[in-house]
Amino acid sequence: MSLYIKTEQAGDVAVLQCTGRIVRGEALHLLKDAVTGLTRTRVIVLDLSGVRMIDCGGLGMLVFLHCWTRDNGIQLKVVNPSNFARQMLELTQLTIVLHVFSLEDASEVQPNQFFRYRKTKAGITEVNSAFLDV
Repeated sequence: MSLYIKTEQAGDVAVLQCTGRIVRGEALHLLKDAVTGLTRTRVIVLDLSGVRMIDCGGLGMLVFLHCWTRDNGIQLKVVNPSNFARQMLELTQLTIVLHVFSLEDASEVQPNQFFRYRKTKAGITEVNSAFLDV
């Protein structure tokens, strides 16, 4: 299985739902192009709940995207990583560098520290930008 990315945008917030494998090759180019093509956004949310595999190339791409978004004045949020993706982010200590949140984390965070993000039963992503960092 390769990488599939579904992009939803609400105002200046873009949500990219990633499904499949973030590994060296075409998947990295697809992810890079999807994120760097969103220049008119203030926040980019990467939903990694559907990521089944991530290798060193994928981890490196996440670091690249973190640097690129920071340099372009965009916030990058990694949300709801799959168990495997979270394990890889923790093993490499990238959770220190990246803003990584699970849906469970959202219930523990005070307003203005996090944004509201959830999937409805219909699979629609809801983002309340009133809770985004400025």
